[in-house]
Formats: sequence, structure tokens, C-alpha cells
Amino acid sequence: MATQGIIAEGSISAKRRLAAVVVVIALVAVGALAMLGLLGRPSGTTIQARIAAAAAARPDSPVPVVEPLVLDTSNPDEARKRNAEIPFSTDPNPAARPFRFSGDTAARERAMDCLAAAMLYEAGDDPKGERAVGQVVLNRLRHPAFPKTVCGVVFQGQERSTGCQFTFTCDGAMARIPNPLAWARARNLAAGMLSGDVYKEVGYSTHYHTDWVMPYWSSSLDKVTAVDTHLFFRWKGWWGTPGAFARTLAITAEPVIGKLALLSPAHKATGTEDLFALPQLSGSLIDDSRAPMTISADLVGKRIGPGKLTAIEAGGNGFVMTLDKGGDPARYAEAAARLCAGRVQCRLLAWTNAAATPQGFPIEDAHLASMSFSYIRQKDSGVERMLYNCEEFPATPSIKCMTRRLPAAPARRLLADEQAEKMKVRLPDGLKPAADQKAGALTPVSRLEADKPRPRADARPAASASLAGTF
Repeated sequence: MATQGIIAEGSISAKRRLAAVVVVIALVAVGALAMLGLLGRPSGTTIQARIAAAAAARPDSPVPVVEPLVLDTSNPDEARKRNAEIPFSTDPNPAARPFRFSGDTAARERAMDCLAAAMLYEAGDDPKGERAVGQVVLNRLRHPAFPKTVCGVVFQGQERSTGCQFTFTCDGAMARIPNPLAWARARNLAAGMLSGDVYKEVGYSTHYHTDWVMPYWSSSLDKVTAVDTHLFFRWKGWWGTPGAFARTLAITAEPVIGKLALLSPAHKATGTEDLFALPQLSGSLIDDSRAPMTISADLVGKRIGPGKLTAIEAGGNGFVMTLDKGGDPARYAEAAARLCAGRVQCRLLAWTNAAATPQGFPIEDAHLASMSFSYIRQKDSGVERMLYNCEEFPATPSIKCMTRRLPAAPARRLLADEQAEKMKVRLPDGLKPAADQKAGALTPVSRLEADKPRPRADARPAASASLAGTF
């Protein structure tokens, strides 16, 4: 019996040792998986299950309110730092469903040009950035918080001087006519996206901004991804999930956008009501329905749009500004639109170099070569020009480039003036004899040389016989 007890006891000890070994091996395996980053990473099946569960859920709050877009552009470096501190969301980022426009040919042309304008003006001639912007427009189109037409989404809030949803629609950027080839490329990309092309990287993002600005909503949304210098966001909670983008649209008509008339034949006036047009001159930056902004000396040094007011011309129709260096040059027109609203004549001269900015009128020629931006308007004569310094902004279309200004060379000092100065004699004003402009020292003329007859300055040579009487 004792032997049997010893054998039983040894068997139990062996089993315990084996169990301990198994536990140790399991712990080692778990640790190895954790080190390799494999543990806790959801499988494709898990991700799809999470997406499906989110889509099946119901809204946990009312439809979000779309507020006017307000950007802080005062400190680009600080904005980049703060944007980098906002972490990317770890939740799934599924691709949006393909969108296919179902309207007639006229509506499709208008939708395509509205989408192309958003893509090109917001992202430039860059296919990746343009498709990312286009996807945001289509995501908004499917979301109940936004208008129900492509043009309505793109030009939402364009009646404001600032705070529109897509800044190019209200900051004056559309005064720049894009390169025809870039416009054609943008239209092709827009046509593809209206036929089912999807830019997967941004998922269901409904917001974006460049990394050098800081919108008030950045920290309240989920940061989804980055495309070059643009950061993309979606709403938190159910309103950022695929279920919120289930709106089915049968768009039968798109509004005519007067601001696109110069670019798009589909948006030229047709006698129908323009739902978005502003009461202003055709193609003008200025809203003439607004009363002129009261601008007094106490505004000097204060921010107006993308810069600070530096000087005001007597009469209140001319302005000098110092613009934010490193900012978006397309936003400079925003300042002109605000300062010149309601004025029949107006000019804005602006510099990004604070040291080179003149502090008052008149502007000396020495300052003109470094000027960054200018806007001049004379309504009665139909003159309106917005120009950029293309050495500073090389991507500007050549038609919008300032003429390069070179400082005028100082007038040559005449020898007669130098001699008179030494003799302390003041010469009469007016033209000096041609001889005074010759190089070299002035030397006395002999009496014999002085007495020689000289031809009269206004004498004409005799006409030849063959030409006599012709004139």
C-alpha cells in the first residue's frame, strides 16, 4: 500500500510539472506574439464584423450642425505642431461606396464642373489630392447634414465673405482662371468619380484642412488619414460610420453657379434662377450689394483675413497690408474682397515681407519690386486686376503675374553741373547743351574754334530732285 501511495503521489507530481511547463510555453508564445505585433490585431473578418455592427446601430445624437468654416492661419508653425499632436483614429477606415450620378446630361455637366472646380482650386493640379477632395464632396453629398446636390455641397456658404465650406468659393480664388490643360484633367477626374471611382484612403471623411492651419473642430473629430499636407477627418460616433452615409440620391437637377460661368458653359445664365449667384459684376471679386466697410486709422495693425492692415490712403480707397508669410496666396483675395466691398474704386497693395512693407502713401518705387500681391478696381471703367509676384509664387498662371519692376537708375550727373558746383554758380534750369553730356573734363575752347560757323540745329538737308515736291 505504501508503494502504491508513493507511485500515485509521483504520478500527480509529474502531471503538475507537465502542466507548469505547458503554462510557461503558452506565456512565452503570447509574449512572442505581442512582440511581433500580432496579438490584438483584428483580422479581416473582425474588422468587417465591427463595420457591420456600426452600420446596424442607430444614431446616438441628432444630425450634426455644419458650422461656418473658420481657420486660424496666424501661426503656421504652431498649427503644424498642434496638428501633429492629434492622434490618428485606430478605428476601421473602410472605403466609401462608389457613387454614380443619375441625373440628365445638363445636370451631370453642372455637377462635373462643380466637382472639378473644388478638386482643382482646393488641391491644385495634383491627381491624388484632387481625388481626395472629390471623395470628401461625394461623402458629404450622401450625408444628411449636407445639401442634396453636388453644386450645393461645393458652394455651401459661398454667400459669405469668409466661412464658406470650401474656401475657394468665397476667398476670391476664383478670380484666377486655371490653366486649360489642368482644368481638362480635373474634369476628367471628376467625371470618373461621378461614375463610381473611389479614393479609398480617405474613407468616409467629411472634413479636411492643410497642416498649417488650425480649425476649431480639429480635436473634436476623428483624424483618419493624411494626404501630403492635408489632414482628413470624420465625425465621431455613429455619424462617422458607413450607416450615416446610406442616403440614396436621385439627382434630377443641379443649380446654375454664376461664379463658374467663365469656366463652364453649363453654368452660363439660361434664364433660370441662380440659387447661389451674388449680386455683383460678372466675374467680379467684389460684392456690390454690401455697404463699404468703415475703415479708420484705429484698424491699422489689426488683422483682416490673411494679414494685417498697415496703411490707409487719404480718401479711404487705397490700402497697404502685410500678409502672412508662408500662407496660401489664393486667400489674399479675401482681404481685397472685404476691404473693397461696395467701393467703386479701390486698390490693395500687399507684401509678405514686413520689413519691405511701406508704412504709408504714396508708395515709393523702391518698394514695388518686392510687392507680393495687388488688387485694383475701377468699377465705372470696368477695370479689375488681381496680380501676384510670380518670382515669389511661381505656380501662378502667367496672365496673373506682375510686370517685374526694376529700380530706376539714377540720372547721370552732368559735367556742367559738377563744374558749376565747384565754382558755386547755379546754372539755369532746363535742358543742358549736348556737349555738357560728354565724358571727360571740360576744357576751354579757343577763339578760332569758337568763331567757326556751325549748322543750325533745326536746319534740314536739301531734298533730292527725285523727291522734290513729294511732301
